[in-house]
Amino acid sequence: MAGHPLICDAGTVLFSPGMPCTGFVVLEEGTIRVTMTGTNGREVVLYRVTPGDVCLQTFGCLMDGRDYAAEGVAETAIRGHILPPGDFRRQLAEDEGFRDRLLGAVARRFHDFEQLVEDVALTGFDARLSRALLRLGRDHDDIQVTHEGLAAETASGRAFVSRRLAEFQRRGLIRIGRGHVTLLDRTALGHLAED
Repeated sequence: MAGHPLICDAGTVLFSPGMPCTGFVVLEEGTIRVTMTGTNGREVVLYRVTPGDVCLQTFGCLMDGRDYAAEGVAETAIRGHILPPGDFRRQLAEDEGFRDRLLGAVARRFHDFEQLVEDVALTGFDARLSRALLRLGRDHDDIQVTHEGLAAETASGRAFVSRRLAEFQRRGLIRIGRGHVTLLDRTALGHLAED
C-alpha cells in the first residue's frame, strides 16, 4: 500500500471543520483524537483512531466528497501514511483484503458510535464518568487530564464534571490534582461504570 508518509508530533491538528480531505490515513503508530465542538463552544470526543482503526470523518469525506465536520488532533506522536483519494478508491475497488479490513473497521467504529449515543442518552452520568476515567487510565492510575478534558470525554459541562469528581474524591474513588486525576479504587469505579 503506497501513499505519502505521515509523521506528526503530539498536538498536531490533522484536520478541522471545513477542510477538504487530502486522503485516507493508515495509522501505524500513535493515537488521533477526533472531536466536535458545538456552537456553544462545548467539545465532545467522538472517538480515537489507533492503528487498524478507521477515521469515520475521513471515510465519510472520501466517500461523499464533502469537507470535514470535526477536528482530528494527534493525541500522541503518530506515524503512518496517507492514501490520496484516487489511490484509496482504486484500492477499495480492486483489493478485496483491503476492502474487508476497511469495512470491518467501519463496522467496529459504528458500534463505538452506538455506545457513545447510549452513554450520552441512556446512561447515568456517574457511569459515564467512571467509564471515561477507566478508559483513560487503562495503563496507569495517574491520568493527565483536566476537568475540561473530562467534560469533552463525557459530553457534559465542566462545572458538572468538577462537582462529580469532588464527590468521587469524597468517596475515596479518586484523588484530584491540578491537571490530573489519580484512580484509587478501580473496583468501585468498575461497579459504577456498569450502572
